[in-house]
Amino acid sequence: MRGSDERMGELFSYVDLEERVPKSHPLRLIRRIVNEVLAALDRQFAELYAAEGRPSIAPERLLRALLLQAFYTIRSERQLMEQLHYNLLYRWFVGLGVDEPVWVPTVFTKNRDRLLDAAVARKFLAELLAHKEVRMLLSDEHFSVDGTQIAAWASTKSFVARDGSDEPPSPGRNGERDFHREPRSNETHTSSTDPEAKLSRKGKGKEAKLGYTGNVMTENRNGFVVEAELRQVSGMVERATAKDMIVRYSPGAKRITVGADKGFDTADFVADMRDFNVTPHVAQNTTNRCSAIDQRTTRHRGYEISQQKRKRVEEPFGWSKTIGGLARPMLRGVRKLDFKFTLTMAAYDLIKLPRLIGIPA
Repeated sequence: MRGSDERMGELFSYVDLEERVPKSHPLRLIRRIVNEVLAALDRQFAELYAAEGRPSIAPERLLRALLLQAFYTIRSERQLMEQLHYNLLYRWFVGLGVDEPVWVPTVFTKNRDRLLDAAVARKFLAELLAHKEVRMLLSDEHFSVDGTQIAAWASTKSFVARDGSDEPPSPGRNGERDFHREPRSNETHTSSTDPEAKLSRKGKGKEAKLGYTGNVMTENRNGFVVEAELRQVSGMVERATAKDMIVRYSPGAKRITVGADKGFDTADFVADMRDFNVTPHVAQNTTNRCSAIDQRTTRHRGYEISQQKRKRVEEPFGWSKTIGGLARPMLRGVRKLDFKFTLTMAAYDLIKLPRLIGIPA
């Protein structure tokens, strides 16, 4: 007998979100660990808010929603609010009931900006790594560092002369202007859309783009990101940020090894690493000069292993740009982008947990 396609309206709905999510769903393990990490940050959250006044969006719900945005490649807060309206899995993860209203996108973004000054993303990452089930998966001796270019939410046409000497574009809403073969630099030009973005190229033969530099430090056992920071572009930003991340994560009490590519093979960086009680397993750059890494380091088997393992530092960059939304984040300025970059790297760590810890059947 053929079933009917006619839909009957319901006056009441008795939907239990817990029953709708399968017991073996990977988000169940992730949500449990996220909730335990957020509970450990409760005191820091309490310091951000006044004791009286209108209740704002709970910071726990804000962070869960932003993690969902990275997990499922949701390109904007407006689309995130739209999907929270009808997606039961998303509502369950964030902590919204079936009948609870979804926030207005502008209200959501203003509440999110409250977390920037308190460096909540960095505290969340640190607390996640200190979690008892995550800590046992980390190496405490062997690490790698690297940086990547994060495109700015600004067009190259917005990169104009500071003194206003540029030729005006052709008339129209999106006028054309030929800037090829025109000398432009960060000293003489700035972006009218995102003044903090800098023009840079990732390597020889690559096109110059407006962007920032995102830097990470990973451990070599399972490839977890243990430190993350985004800064403005400069010639030595990757090496300078790597030093800061190493000192922050391992202050020198215990000797560690740090692998890196040829761009880190400079006398200053190698000398600083040895002063920090760090063995620099840096790839040798012998192009037209002598390497700062000699046979005292390269003769050991550990150096060869670090050179193999350090390539895993590219994996969080690949995931964050193809899945996590960092290919072209729709944010401007170092503060907002650093928050998103760090939280996206925490999301990368979280998605590895179901495979490494295992999901109850």
